Amino acid sequence: MHPTMRPLVLALALLPLAAAAVEPVALHCERLFDARSGKLLDARTVVVREGRIADVLPGRAAVAGARTVDLAGHTCTPGWIDMHVHLGDQSSPDSYEEEFRLDPIDFAFRSVGFAEKTLMAGFTTVRDLGGEIAPHLRDAIDQGLLKGPRIYAAGKSIATTGGHADPTNGYNTTLSHLIGPPGPTQGVINSPQEARQAVRQRYKEGSDLIKITATGGVLSYAKSADAPQFTVEEVRAIVETARDYGYRVAAHAHGTEGMKRAVLGGVTTIEHGTYMSDEVMTLMKQKGTWYVPTIYAGRFVAAKAAEPGYFPEIVRPKAQRVGAQIQQTFARAYKAGVRIAFGTDMGVGPHGDNAREFLYMVEAGMPPAEALRAATVHAAEALGVDDIGAIEPGKRADVVAVPGDPLQDIGVVLKVGFVMKDGVIYRQP
Repeated sequence: MHPTMRPLVLALALLPLAAAAVEPVALHCERLFDARSGKLLDARTVVVREGRIADVLPGRAAVAGARTVDLAGHTCTPGWIDMHVHLGDQSSPDSYEEEFRLDPIDFAFRSVGFAEKTLMAGFTTVRDLGGEIAPHLRDAIDQGLLKGPRIYAAGKSIATTGGHADPTNGYNTTLSHLIGPPGPTQGVINSPQEARQAVRQRYKEGSDLIKITATGGVLSYAKSADAPQFTVEEVRAIVETARDYGYRVAAHAHGTEGMKRAVLGGVTTIEHGTYMSDEVMTLMKQKGTWYVPTIYAGRFVAAKAAEPGYFPEIVRPKAQRVGAQIQQTFARAYKAGVRIAFGTDMGVGPHGDNAREFLYMVEAGMPPAEALRAATVHAAEALGVDDIGAIEPGKRADVVAVPGDPLQDIGVVLKVGFVMKDGVIYRQP
């Protein structure tokens, strides 16, 4: 263990946690969302044993030896999956100066609260796309030291020099010379050979997948949000090396050319996709590439760009321009038949508000059932995990319940009444 992490781990060990499930549980759901078919079923009893779903019975069945949880008036759904979060941070007007003023441990302690808010909002699994804290947070949650969702962590994002995830963007000349140019160890590459080294470094650090920043970004201290920042050969080297370790690759991409290169290079998901063209949509359908829209982040930054002082002046025009476009792109991509998985880019906006993405997806034309499937079976498929995403025997016992019928009123997803992860109840009416 790195010495700087010891105080954090010692402190986390003192936190009160939900007791591990030791007895069978029978959940009496008034309705159950079948994520496979996208249909709402009538009353069902979900039987949970040893952290797994043992059975799904019709009606309000009596289960010998099981503790009954009455979810009358509620619809049970599989635990939700957010495919794009950043649990190590949350934007504010102070974000840009805090990276110079605060230590990694400061951000780590903040992440504890962010993780719990995310779980309590119904998100039992997340994909953390970029941040050195996430692998440690993942391990602490897995060890039972704190409450939070199951995390698939990318660790440090891979960028090119001056790219969206170059950690020295915005540094003055003196500081840049003092630190020196970042390389593959710091996640910055400029050739296929360095790309392979950067992936191997992420493996060494314990990442679960790889994220690249295929174009500029909205919130980075740089002028362009959409310029392509990798060659196809560099992307392909990353994807091929990632495959050696069983990793999938997510590509942050706003601009059309950068997206095209990422898809041709073989990435699994395109994140944001702001200026996605018809050509790129066709390529994505041909290659089976998933789209993670992050409408919430787009709307959030567009709104904050109107507040003087929230973003640096170099960022504000990008936030205004890009933020307003993402929801329109999502609507076009859905109509075109691009495969869509749920993601928010939370950390841009306040953690715990993830479910609002459902409302924006429906507002843009996706039926509520499809929005729920995007955050369950489809997200699990894009993630490459087969034991979550549906309420079926043998799956992990991840269950969320909301009052009312989300297919009639998607707004009820903001009123989560019950959360179970791996058979442990963290929230109930």
